[in-house]
Amino acid sequence: MTADSSRAAGQVRADAARNRQTLLAAATRVFARSEDEPSMREIAREAGVGVGTLYRHFPTREALVDAVYQDQVGRLTTGARELLAEHPPAEALRRWMDLFAEWLTTKHGMTDTLLTMVDTGEISLAHTRQELLAAIGTILDAGAEAGQIRAEVRAEDVSTAVLGLLAVAGKRGGTEQAGRLLDLLMDGLRPR
Repeated sequence: MTADSSRAAGQVRADAARNRQTLLAAATRVFARSEDEPSMREIAREAGVGVGTLYRHFPTREALVDAVYQDQVGRLTTGARELLAEHPPAEALRRWMDLFAEWLTTKHGMTDTLLTMVDTGEISLAHTRQELLAAIGTILDAGAEAGQIRAEVRAEDVSTAVLGLLAVAGKRGGTEQAGRLLDLLMDGLRPR
């Protein structure tokens, strides 16, 4: 392989990676704002690419939903570490709760496909749950060590509380109430 062909191949790979990221970001936006599952054509249009480009990267709706889902789980887990590096633990946990709320929102337009994939075993909720609990646990441990979060708080309890609050108040238009309720939860997590 010549130097020119090697550079050209590297450029193609870089372009393909950029297209994939553009498609993931567009799909995330479209899924978040859609009440029903959007068409693949709508997602391609949002990304500014042809539907053929979308299908080259994600040959099925399931492949796209899985990629968006895994991307968002990755953002939550790395987000916990990044927030903890930038903020005191209690603030990092509260900001992480907002990330979690955003993650739930992205699933609006892909719920049917996601549930089917869970039913068929293509996506493991148990694995996702473990990743998210580990992310919460990292922040809780740092918070307990810093004296900002009660030491007896368990990641499972925080996860359940956040899910419950967002199930009730996290619907469209309820973001202000959800924020207030998450603030109240944080108040309850602080040492007495």
